[in-house]
Amino acid sequence: MPVYTITLTDVEQKGMEHISTDVDFWIQNAVHERARLAIEELVQNHINEKLAAGEAVSGTKEEIAMKSDLPNAQARNDAMMKQMLEGPTP
Repeated sequence: MPVYTITLTDVEQKGMEHISTDVDFWIQNAVHERARLAIEELVQNHINEKLAAGEAVSGTKEEIAMKSDLPNAQARNDAMMKQMLEGPTP
């Protein structure tokens, strides 16, 4: 399981303390909530693909999300950069 560390400047810390009584909890909650939304997108996409193909869907939400073949952000960014460099297709 990946572990991430974040460093805030003093002014960023002050700003966060202005909006939250527990900055670490706020950061953890923001990341976990965004991940939850992304997982929902992965699951829904996988289910829609399977149903459109007439295939059964099984597994837990976590298992289904891990089976999703949607491109990740890096792959989408790479494709966009390639398209920008190559220009429009005729």
